[in-house]
Amino acid sequence: MSPVFFTLAHLAVLAYALVGGVFLAFSDFIMRALAATSGQGGVEAMQAINREVFRWVFMTLFLGLAAASVALIVYAALGLTGPAATLIAAAGLVYLLGCFGVTVAFNVPLNEALARMDLSREATRAYWTGTYLPRWTFWNTVRTIACGLATALLLFGLTSLSQARVA
Repeated sequence: MSPVFFTLAHLAVLAYALVGGVFLAFSDFIMRALAATSGQGGVEAMQAINREVFRWVFMTLFLGLAAASVALIVYAALGLTGPAATLIAAAGLVYLLGCFGVTVAFNVPLNEALARMDLSREATRAYWTGTYLPRWTFWNTVRTIACGLATALLLFGLTSLSQARVA
């Protein structure tokens, strides 16, 4: 096993779990707390959160994992065999589709629509409670599950790889 791949895969396990933990916090309690505020307060808080998410730590992990996932898939397909190859490639694919893809296709468009809304309008509060909260939270939960699954698959793949080398 390449030392570069070894390091990348182990860092990806940690990063998948960290990103999944951020998403879990939103699905588990942050969105419920925002829903409990006045419509205007929840919208204002989420607009601020969506601006702040572009800070370097989260975005480095989130975007870096997309690139790392592609590298894991390619390495697994070209450099590995057996169950380890399948598990490691699946981990990368699950992240790319279930986390990165869902974010781009569903969460970001909802965030962009919310960002354009005027806090004082009743239509904004209606969108917040009737559309944004249920849809955003559903898709965020999908991202949470995808990150957890990617973490587990990559851990199992690395374990399988280690056991095959020992045997």
